[in-house]
Amino acid sequence: MGETLARPLRGRAMRAGGSQRCVPIRHDGRIPNMCSNYRPARRAELAHFGVAPPELPLEDKDAYPGSAAPMIYQPPEGGGWSCVAGTFGLLPVWTKDRALAKRTYNARVETVAEKPSFRSAWHKRQVCIVPAAAIYEPCYETGKAVWWRIARADGAPMAIAGLWERKSWEAGAPSWSFTLLTVNAETHPLMRRFHKPDDEKRTVVVLDGDAPEAWLAAESKADLRALLRPCAETLLVAAPGRL
Repeated sequence: MGETLARPLRGRAMRAGGSQRCVPIRHDGRIPNMCSNYRPARRAELAHFGVAPPELPLEDKDAYPGSAAPMIYQPPEGGGWSCVAGTFGLLPVWTKDRALAKRTYNARVETVAEKPSFRSAWHKRQVCIVPAAAIYEPCYETGKAVWWRIARADGAPMAIAGLWERKSWEAGAPSWSFTLLTVNAETHPLMRRFHKPDDEKRTVVVLDGDAPEAWLAAESKADLRALLRPCAETLLVAAPGRL
């Protein structure tokens, strides 16, 4: 994925969200065909996963690359899951620039084992769940980009498969960071509706049923890959606008 910039949403997309937002765009001016912004699960919704909210305070607003949001992981010493605040966009231990998060917020499962930014977290099985109330994707069915929200049909928060890294930064910045894993969605009845007609269709991996537990407890990369697929067609619903 190439380097991204940021520009404010205007017109119909801005009105849907109620305020001016910034989303990453590529140098060619096109919106990237992956998940670049979403609404994190609210503090009360984290109870769905059996975890307490992170100590670092979080704002109840949409997350964009570089912002802080909750992530859930399994501590190596065992016990229950833990929820911490992390930077949206993976920051490997070798980077000295937090701005890298604006280019590492998604990891393609096809190349995650080879890409320098992601391969260490993948090979070490540093996996997490990113709790989300909704994700946002652009729909071009009207001929223009209109932001849609995608959420679980049952109203529960989504458990999105991710990878994490940890590194100390300046005071006030999260030491944790994470990326969302994406898979091809060409055959998914809902997710293939988003992005431009000639763009590859991608989707984050929404874990359902026993999959969240299996994801965090996986003992091999083969176990992880077995879970990396689009979710069931009936799991999600979508509508224009933002939460």
